[in-house]
Amino acid sequence: MSVLSYAQKIGQALMVPVAALPAAALLMGIGYWIDPDGWGANSQLAALLIKSGAAIIDNMGLLFAVGVAFGLAKDKHGSAALSGLVGFYVVTTLLSPAGVAQLQHIDISEVPDAFKKINNQFIGILIGVISAELYNRFYQVELPKALSFFSGKRLVPILVSFVMIAVSFALLYIWPHIFNALVSFGESIKDLGAVGAGIYGFFNRLLIPVGLHHALNSVFWFDVASINDIPNFLGGAKSIAEGTATVGVTGMYQAGFFPVMMFGLPGAALAIYHCAKPNQKVQVASIMLAGALASFFTGITEPLEFSFMFVAPVLYVLHALLTGISVFIAATMHWIAGFGFSAGLVDMVLSSRNPLAVSWYMLLVQGIVFFAIYYFVFRFAINAFNLKTLGRENKAETAAAPTQSNQSREERAVKFIAALGGSENFKTVDACITRLRLTLVDHHNINEDQLKALGSKGNVKLGNDGLQVILGPEAELVAEAIKAKLK
Repeated sequence: MSVLSYAQKIGQALMVPVAALPAAALLMGIGYWIDPDGWGANSQLAALLIKSGAAIIDNMGLLFAVGVAFGLAKDKHGSAALSGLVGFYVVTTLLSPAGVAQLQHIDISEVPDAFKKINNQFIGILIGVISAELYNRFYQVELPKALSFFSGKRLVPILVSFVMIAVSFALLYIWPHIFNALVSFGESIKDLGAVGAGIYGFFNRLLIPVGLHHALNSVFWFDVASINDIPNFLGGAKSIAEGTATVGVTGMYQAGFFPVMMFGLPGAALAIYHCAKPNQKVQVASIMLAGALASFFTGITEPLEFSFMFVAPVLYVLHALLTGISVFIAATMHWIAGFGFSAGLVDMVLSSRNPLAVSWYMLLVQGIVFFAIYYFVFRFAINAFNLKTLGRENKAETAAAPTQSNQSREERAVKFIAALGGSENFKTVDACITRLRLTLVDHHNINEDQLKALGSKGNVKLGNDGLQVILGPEAELVAEAIKAKLK
């Protein structure tokens, strides 16, 4: 497997623990709505909700260890998650300040600051990856009959516990250097202020075609480089009290996405509709409207983005640039809102009472401006360069129109298998929120016209065997149906 393909697998696995964030955002958002002044001090119900959400935010390192181990496991078995849990507790216990002081025979006051932050997402990801690799290698091992109870999946947590002792010994000497490098990187980005936020926004969109934006997001949104923007924002009053959040600054790696996802991309969708050929406008309207509504309300943008990403790459580069500009403007003006899932209306409403939300309503004004910018920029570019966006293709290119609406999921799974080269062409089948993630014997055996007819909005080929099929929110259900048919 290539480095790129493996990085993609890790990016996909990161979505497992990240999926817990909407629960935290919902609980804490409602709590702040109930008690916007006391943040739980004036209402037992608000305190209950805010503390419940904080329980998720405060344990993100553990969630990453368990979630990544589970996400990378071949068969997605709970034993892999248990292995990640065991590994995380071994490492964080041995490398706690008290543990390091005992191991190195020094006073606890002399323990490097790095070990005071050992319970973080970076360590969680590292442990999750190692635990998953051990699981995939040993989950089918058979021991002699006398030890047969510990064969297979039961063996892995035991192996992980011993391996993590060695990992802890290595981290005892390596972690302070890694920690200091990550902190230096985070501080260098912070020192760039709004410019750094804009650069991040640009690359966040630019990496979506290859699925590596999740890895980039972990640097800015979580505690990998001491930025930790999402948990610090969701922490609200607690983050302010602890000094981990600054009003008007914390959330700047999130806020600028709201104008793009809620307004900019729907503006692009309208431009694509207006540029479509008259006889195709009805079909284009239904697709663009569904994508625009998903983007506006939930912040799920891939159905829209993949409609022009590959057929008109220049539009996608413009989209990435405009996203960077939007993030830069919001950060410069200190217009702040945050999210637990994505930058849609639902998260904006939930975050509006957060004590760290600053002039969040100005993001709506910025969004209206970006709706117009996206609309006119996209419409001009499509017409000026004769870009073949949806509804402007030649007849031969549009012959295969999506026909899946009246088919059962099982029927579609059979057709997907055929379009992907037949059952013998599959190595692995998985999915994240919006895309099938496949490892095939040879991705040259696929039929892209058939995939388009089944609802694919784009196909990303990685190396000789990696393939991603962009479907939208139904991807995980389709993946499970394909797995069932292959079995």
